[in-house]
Amino acid sequence: MHCIRKWQPTPVFLPGESQGQRSLTPHLKNVKNRFGVHLIEVYNYSEQEMVKNVFTSLKIRILAQYLENYLWMNYSPEVSSKAYLMSICCMVNEKFRENVPAWETFKKKPDHFPFFFKCILKAALAETDGEFSLHEQTVLLLFLDHCFNSLEVDLIRSQVQQLISLPMWMGLQPARLELELKKTPKLRKFWNLIKKNDEKMDPEAREQAYQERRFLSQLIQKFISVLKSVPLSDPVTMDKVHYCERFIELMIDLEALLPTRRWFNTILDDSHLLVHCYLSNLVRREEDGHLFSQLLDMLKFYTGFEINDQTGNALTENEMTTIHYDRITSLQRAAFAHFPELYDFALSNVAEVDTRESLVKFFGPLSSNTLHQVASYLCLLPTLPKAEDTTFDKGFLLELLVSRHERRISQIQQLNQMPLYPTEKIIWDENIVPTEYYSGEGCLALPKLNLQFLTLHDYLLRNFNLFRLESTYEIRQDIEDSVSRMKPWQSEYGGVVFGGWARMAQPIVAFTVVEVAKPNIGENWPTRVRADVTINLNVRDHIKDEWEGLRKHDVCFLITVRPTKPYGTKFDRRRPFIEQVGLVYVRGCEIQGMLDDKGRVIEDGPEPRPSLRGESRTFRVFLDPNQYQQDMTNTIQNGAEDVYETFNVIMRRKPKENNFKAVLETIRNLMNTDCVVPDWLHDIILGYGDPSSAHYSKMPNQIATLDFNDTFLSIEHLKTSFPGHNVKVTVDDPALQIPPFRITFPVRSGKGKKRKDVDGEDEDTEEAKTLIVEPHVIPNRGPYPYNQPKRNTIQFTHTQIEAIRAGMQPGLTMVVGPPGTGKTDVAVQIISNIYHNFPEQRTLIVTHSNQALNQLFEKIMALDIDERHLLRLGHGEEELETEKDFSRYGRVNYVLARRIELLEEVKRLQKSLGVPGDASYTCETAGYFFLYQVMSRWEEYISKVKNKSNTMPDITEVSSFFPFHEYFANAPQPIFKGRSYEEDMEIAEGCFRHIKKIFTQLEEFRASELLRSGLDRSKYLLVKEAKIIAMTCTHAALKRHDLVKLGFKYDNILMEEAAQILEIETFIPLLLQNPQDGFSRLKRWIMIGDHHQLPPVIKNMAFQKYSNMEQSLFTRFVRVGVPTVDLDAQGRARASLCNLYNWRYKNLGNLPHVQLLPEFSTANAGLLYDFQLINVEDFQGVGESEPNPYFYQNLGEAEYVVALFMYMCLLGYPADKISILTTYNGQKHLIRDIINRRCGSNPLIGRPNKVTTVDRFQGQQNDYILLSLVRTRAVGHLRDVRRLVVAMSRARLGLYIFARVSLFQNCFELTPAFSQLTARPLHLHIIPTEPFPTSRKNGERPSHEVQIIKNMPQMANFVYNMYMHLIQTTHHYHQTLLQLPPAMVEESEEVQSQETELETEEEAMPAQADIVPDKTTDASSSQETSASETETTPNQTGASSSPEATPADSEISGTGPVTVPAENSTTHDVTSTPGETE
Repeated sequence: MHCIRKWQPTPVFLPGESQGQRSLTPHLKNVKNRFGVHLIEVYNYSEQEMVKNVFTSLKIRILAQYLENYLWMNYSPEVSSKAYLMSICCMVNEKFRENVPAWETFKKKPDHFPFFFKCILKAALAETDGEFSLHEQTVLLLFLDHCFNSLEVDLIRSQVQQLISLPMWMGLQPARLELELKKTPKLRKFWNLIKKNDEKMDPEAREQAYQERRFLSQLIQKFISVLKSVPLSDPVTMDKVHYCERFIELMIDLEALLPTRRWFNTILDDSHLLVHCYLSNLVRREEDGHLFSQLLDMLKFYTGFEINDQTGNALTENEMTTIHYDRITSLQRAAFAHFPELYDFALSNVAEVDTRESLVKFFGPLSSNTLHQVASYLCLLPTLPKAEDTTFDKGFLLELLVSRHERRISQIQQLNQMPLYPTEKIIWDENIVPTEYYSGEGCLALPKLNLQFLTLHDYLLRNFNLFRLESTYEIRQDIEDSVSRMKPWQSEYGGVVFGGWARMAQPIVAFTVVEVAKPNIGENWPTRVRADVTINLNVRDHIKDEWEGLRKHDVCFLITVRPTKPYGTKFDRRRPFIEQVGLVYVRGCEIQGMLDDKGRVIEDGPEPRPSLRGESRTFRVFLDPNQYQQDMTNTIQNGAEDVYETFNVIMRRKPKENNFKAVLETIRNLMNTDCVVPDWLHDIILGYGDPSSAHYSKMPNQIATLDFNDTFLSIEHLKTSFPGHNVKVTVDDPALQIPPFRITFPVRSGKGKKRKDVDGEDEDTEEAKTLIVEPHVIPNRGPYPYNQPKRNTIQFTHTQIEAIRAGMQPGLTMVVGPPGTGKTDVAVQIISNIYHNFPEQRTLIVTHSNQALNQLFEKIMALDIDERHLLRLGHGEEELETEKDFSRYGRVNYVLARRIELLEEVKRLQKSLGVPGDASYTCETAGYFFLYQVMSRWEEYISKVKNKSNTMPDITEVSSFFPFHEYFANAPQPIFKGRSYEEDMEIAEGCFRHIKKIFTQLEEFRASELLRSGLDRSKYLLVKEAKIIAMTCTHAALKRHDLVKLGFKYDNILMEEAAQILEIETFIPLLLQNPQDGFSRLKRWIMIGDHHQLPPVIKNMAFQKYSNMEQSLFTRFVRVGVPTVDLDAQGRARASLCNLYNWRYKNLGNLPHVQLLPEFSTANAGLLYDFQLINVEDFQGVGESEPNPYFYQNLGEAEYVVALFMYMCLLGYPADKISILTTYNGQKHLIRDIINRRCGSNPLIGRPNKVTTVDRFQGQQNDYILLSLVRTRAVGHLRDVRRLVVAMSRARLGLYIFARVSLFQNCFELTPAFSQLTARPLHLHIIPTEPFPTSRKNGERPSHEVQIIKNMPQMANFVYNMYMHLIQTTHHYHQTLLQLPPAMVEESEEVQSQETELETEEEAMPAQADIVPDKTTDASSSQETSASETETTPNQTGASSSPEATPADSEISGTGPVTVPAENSTTHDVTSTPGETE
């Protein structure tokens, strides 16, 4: 994208119009006429203009809709020109950079796209000194890269396929082509067929086809010529460097996708591109070629990837070794047959000659011509004509043979030798871990998460690298924050002195390596390296406790700083960090434990820790063995400094952010094991094959009859749930047609052709639409009220029923749940139905957040599921709104307590039966009691009362012979109704089921008697007892090793919030169990989410945008085309509010109650509209401000939002029903501070339910939402439609948006919402005399006067006057009460309490200066925090910005709002990255 900066389009405006008046706005219908016909030609490409003008990304964003409304709409072959092509490419590239849909416009008008694409191909191959400059061709390369990465778009795929299919082998040299066709005989048939088809084509079409087939071969040759023009030491234009980098990026992307790689890899190999690159001058240029070299290493990795290009099958280690040996032996045969000087080489064993050193030794002495002949014999180069010398350089020929035949270390070996902790070389490498302010321009040496992956190994490796680098970015922020707080300066004697202190870091007093264990056989790194780190904890007690509380496996970082700045030098965040603090080394370590006085590790456990004397503490840590081996090798071989003798700082991290090493180890372990995913999922996960192959309708083990239990409320509900189906009920009596129902579906294998009858219609059409419904009665469970099953009360819609049905069937189920459509209710019903239909199966529930898991659990407990089968793993169960504890140890305690309760019941039963002894001593004795005493009595009873064929049954016998009357004496009486024999027998059997269940549970609990420790009991519960196990995706990633080791097993997975979970964190839960006989036992995978809302949070913008790391597996499946069930009825918001976002979904409507319930039909009191967009102009000449990078604030909007909140509270709205949202962190802090100052402590107003960002509020809702959009110069990250959908869908009854209307209505992506918002007045319309609640219907004209608020100061003054009037009125009422006779006052104690309250309010009444914004309250006041304050209370701002913090938590003492950290405070706790809002 570097080229974008060099062009300046000049729009042609109509006479008398300013640019501000005539911007490209989608809300203006006649956009086309706003521009002159020759607008495109205004682009000036002269070198002079390129230097003079800068075409910024901002201008492209302003013109973003220019592509939709002008460029492509008017494109045709007749008007196509260079400027036109470049304009379109620029716009498409910018849309990809901004991560907004780019191809929609082309899909609407696809006719001219083939011609346009051919023009792009032609321009990409043009000579650089001709019409297209190298700079412009870099833009074209980026455009082509986007095309190759958009193969899911039919329009793009149809053009790209012609470039990458088998006919492209025309670009191979003849000998190589013959060799490849000989390897695969089937390909020769295809090749002959291609040649026949070519002969039938007319000459012009054939020539065009040949050009397309040779395009990539010619592009490679063009690149090689550009690469060779780069000098070794003379100045080089950055245009050449950027072109080379973009080209290698394109090659990597082609190699990393199987559809593009399949035939292209051979072309790439035949061109010897890698050899040319590694020998080029650009690689040797240390500064200019650094990124190029890193990209080249990635390309080399993918060209040799362990996969069969034709079949797509992953190659094993043995197969890769075989390929290597075949290459070497073919070279040896050639040497033996034709080159006598290579006899020694030919007769040596492979292991002796396949290293780089030995190959250079054998082939180095040969002449260039001989080397060429060897290469041509292997079909690597054309045959060298006799009597001619080769044109190739000897260095090239030698490198070609050596690099092709040298032994390669396997990918898994490379991975196992890789240190898991980042070092200083990676942490501050901008090409690998870019800064948080990455703009999206330029390429990076990072893997990308595309739609498709080569193999599962490739999938895991890309995710491994990205997860590692994202963690590295966060580690860099922590190190920079902690070390800068410590203020390392150079002392007078050249040592280090620390002028400050940090909560998360301490100076190291002593560091000693205490153990280096021997390597395992076959490895060259030690199995274990341990060291002791001593620090002096002369700090406050609570910080000392934090350090002493470091647990086993916590990760810390050892840092070496050698500052060069003298004592007292001020730290400047704008300058490079490493130079200022003199940071030299960073190494990671893992805590084993703290040492006691005797030097022994203090183990974690229930016992209290010993109290240690003094301030000195020593920690035993594990170092990374791989890193230690590399460092020691470097020290010994190169004489480098011993890193481990230099450390002087140790840094810890917050526990919640410090789990990266465990997750990376999990991924690495997965790559070292044979990953077994179910066969029906394998290809879908990689992105290949039929995306609908895992849908239940195509599964071979589809289940015909399912018990829907309590899903349906009535037979009418069932019939409406299957529209278009013929429902046949097995019983005709309407009184018996009551739930629960079993439904038999028509199951069709899908194989073979359907027979057709005489009329040509399918014979089984009617049968395929027929459902057989069988009502059944749940057996009586006992006479007590709690025996009655809990029932579902939700009337599911037909799409929800389809989702439930799909979830009960085997296969992959994807449910897209728009806001308010009951995703959680559907999930819970699926879980319940699986539990009842398949009682022997175990279900794993995975969610993104603890909050979602708790919501799910609370609803599960309301259904008919035995709580002994529920288990909740991980932290967060304490947040459950229930007294019951579903954690592992909570369940152990439940089992033990329940066992005692049941044994008491056995004791009571024994007493009622008059049986001597102590049957209730243990579960075992209770089992014997049941077998010998209870069963015998029951069998005797049944033999007496069972229905004999020759006699009429006697109803009285059922009751009189019943042996357990005394036991059930505490049940509601009478137990037996005496109405019918069948009813009384069912009651008797129900009583016995109740008794039998007691002994069944005791038998299950028997293990808790045999297992003595709580740990063993909890493991048993996890592995054997629990049927429904819930955990977060993070817990699954952290604990996979432990779960597999325990033998954890499960059959079904249900994932909630699936669109918010990272790819790798979605994939790991599939592999929490060992395969059985090489196969996975997983039967169902249900994913529920909404890809139209916000994706997983990625803090680094480069990983988010460039690497597409924010793409969830759910979203990728949707893009690939996996069938989804789209829930289509919402019950959260008013219909009018739903219209603001329902355009993003398929047919999203409203549930009936949204129209019928009074709360939805009643207007919002005191406000004319239920939603309104309020335009906010600059306040005191300022719109948005940016005190720190990406820390956006808008004082005018913040004051306006708070004023409206105060107004609503003064009318009577409950404060907890109002939430204030904003799109930026800076604005959140500003609003919190204004609330603290204006009304936070005022009991008449109070605080809103939440003041937070849109991103943090995803998954939550409130009745009234006040939303501040902040930006006034550029749309910013709200241009991501997913953020807009979240923002618009949080409100149930009222939404009030504060924004610069002229900016946001110009954004093409936001048009569907903003066209509705701008249809209403843009000034706030209030009805101040209408109290809350009101009886006015929504949409009715009010009987009270409507007042129009023009701006923020007017609103602030109005609220102040309203407040004063309310206080004075109440005060007058208070005075009147004082004049009443004493008896009347005594009648009401409430009046007296009101008096006291109002007096307090009067005293606390804010002055006008606190209600009306003044010049002192601006964004700059946020700088009031002094550096000293920040140092003395570390992480103060971080605490206030934590997601759990309430507005009260963010109160900071002082007169003005404190919203931006001072210079030395924690940057990453407060500032937000571009696009990150929390």
